Amino acid sequence: MEEAVGILEVYGLVCAFLAADAGCKAADVRLETFDKNKPANADALPVPLLVTVKFRGSVAAVEAAMEAGEAAARSLTGVVQRHIIARPTPDTVKMLKLNAFDRN
Repeated sequence: MEEAVGILEVYGLVCAFLAADAGCKAADVRLETFDKNKPANADALPVPLLVTVKFRGSVAAVEAAMEAGEAAARSLTGVVQRHIIARPTPDTVKMLKLNAFDRN
């Protein structure tokens, strides 16, 4: 059975860690590698770095993790985007492994 994926983009690395922690405590999910993005308008943002948290598990577990992660993020710097993919394609699953933290 293919696992669902929840994608939660937040402002800043600290917010990402707290959202990931809240989501993992709320449901039986696991994390994929975080990803980062520094957009062109970074200086206008609450925190100049966007971080994507990726939860994997059953659809119900991912939904619960996303709710908890979003609540934690909203209490800090905020949520940029969120989406749940119930049945990601194999190519989408490959893309989940990519991250920009190892690049300058």
